Amino acid sequence: FGSSVSARPLPIPVCVHPPSMASPAVNTWPEAAAGEDLQVRTEQRGGKETVVAVDGVFNYQKAEVERCLRSNGKLYTVRDGTGSDGAMVGLQWAPTKVTVENGRLTNPNLDADGFELRQFPTTVNHEEFFDEKHLFSSYFPECERLIQEATGAKVARVFDYNVRSQGGKLAQKQIKGGGMQVQPPAHIVHNDYTQTSGPARLQQLGNKPTMNDVSRRMRGEAPLLTQEEVEMGLNKRFMIINVWRSIRPEPCEVYPLALASATTLAPEDLCVFEIRYSDRVGENYFSAPNPRHRWQYFPRMTPDEAILLKQWDSAGALGGGAGNTSTFSLHSAFADPTASPEAADRQSIETRLICIFDDAPPSKL
Repeated sequence: FGSSVSARPLPIPVCVHPPSMASPAVNTWPEAAAGEDLQVRTEQRGGKETVVAVDGVFNYQKAEVERCLRSNGKLYTVRDGTGSDGAMVGLQWAPTKVTVENGRLTNPNLDADGFELRQFPTTVNHEEFFDEKHLFSSYFPECERLIQEATGAKVARVFDYNVRSQGGKLAQKQIKGGGMQVQPPAHIVHNDYTQTSGPARLQQLGNKPTMNDVSRRMRGEAPLLTQEEVEMGLNKRFMIINVWRSIRPEPCEVYPLALASATTLAPEDLCVFEIRYSDRVGENYFSAPNPRHRWQYFPRMTPDEAILLKQWDSAGALGGGAGNTSTFSLHSAFADPTASPEAADRQSIETRLICIFDDAPPSKL
């Protein structure tokens, strides 16, 4: 549920929603009911009891919500300059209990499943993640080097990020230097890009950055991508990828990230949710429940680990490519029933990068 998933420009004049509707809601999705019967399955492995799978409750959309791969304008929110959203319009929540496997035992990979776990130590300490000076100078270059190594991309550049913490959102904590607010974990089954907003975001990054673009604070008025790089992405291959990391010193127990394997997703389950900015519209995919979805998570992640999460790949079938790799995987925060009541509040950072390749055929979209 990205903070800057900008997509197609709005027609002029811009008039997307009455200002009174942009209420400062914190959580506009249902939480898991207290006392929910959530099971934990364990096995003896290597002489110790190991969690194999847990139950979790995930916020899907009801069957009554119209499915679409291209927006019908019925589902949307309005986002302000701090990254905070107003009311969510048109959604009908379907909290659904599913099994979430321990991904440390199943070893999912980026090509097939759309996500994987990597060892990724960083030079940035806990408090520095709340200061854009350290993000821009140290952490973002680390992410760019990681993604080029992991994917073989010719170009990998950070264009957006979010820091998430339930407590931080309630306290209205801001990131130093940028004015962005800490956001809560997103308890929504979603992907951050669509058939419209993925290619549009690539093209937009070749233009002068707008008010909401992080790259404006990093690079000034210069575009993040050259026009030659944009053309290479359109004519060869481009990918949008998220580097997700828990940033507290303690292992992450509260509201960890769960991911649904791309091999189990179906286009007919998807619907487009618009994120309406003052100057453009971004799009996410939300989903209806499907018993085929295979959910996984990585229990007790440490700050030396990161999840690589595909959010769009033009080489995937939904991206218009040959389909010999995944396009994206769905993801959501969830309440892990193994979390200790004394566990620290989740604090995490997600960093989005645009990747350009020079060795793949163009998308058919």
